[in-house]
Amino acid sequence: MLVVRRGREVMMSLGKLPLGIAIACLCTAVPARAASLQVQPAMVDVAAPGAAATITLRNDGQAPINVQVRVFRWTQVDGEERLEPTDDVVASPPEVMLPPQVDYVARIVRVVKQPVVGEETYRLLVDELPDSAQLRTNTIRLLVRHSIPVFFATQDRAPPSIIWSLSKQGERLILSARNEGDAHLRLSALSLRDRGGKTISFGRGLVGYALGRSTMRWTVPGGVHGFAATGSASISGQSNEGPLAATASVVANP
Repeated sequence: MLVVRRGREVMMSLGKLPLGIAIACLCTAVPARAASLQVQPAMVDVAAPGAAATITLRNDGQAPINVQVRVFRWTQVDGEERLEPTDDVVASPPEVMLPPQVDYVARIVRVVKQPVVGEETYRLLVDELPDSAQLRTNTIRLLVRHSIPVFFATQDRAPPSIIWSLSKQGERLILSARNEGDAHLRLSALSLRDRGGKTISFGRGLVGYALGRSTMRWTVPGGVHGFAATGSASISGQSNEGPLAATASVVANP
């Protein structure tokens, strides 16, 4: 059995077992082996004319593991994130076997010759690959995927400039961030408050990124009950630029 862990999400491959049996297997019947792949840093930001950076892979386990490193172009289109294959930035090596308790340095290199304009955004996916020998044993194997933001930017990139809006779409409340600057804005611990004092929180963790020259949308947790359908709302939270305080217009959509 395989478990793929992406951040705090855990995706489990348990074949076609009924849910109750699957849960029982996870809880009692099958020994589990802890995930062991660690990656540092958690973000890569390269200022032009620089074109390369390094990451450190570490195997904290007791057995060798195979690791795959891939780079994807990261965009936000129509309020949604997209990852697309790219040859503009490469990982070297793209695959490596890590002995236990060993650090390994891999390189991330921008190989395209055109100069950076503003900020280019990529995602580095570092995957622990399944071991065919372990697949034949009755063991849950935790496989880790690290998804790391990668930025290549000019020194004079325009800072993030966000226009916020909220829209009610049926039973959903959608928060939109249109970034008219070049640079990304990393958002966490967001909360909304309408003029009547109704507050909605996204929680304390990471909400996401508003990439430069793009629009990103998030569904607000908790729905729309009691939240103002028109007017404005205040937004507070944290960002890579410091504490965030902003105002969003509220629009009721059919």
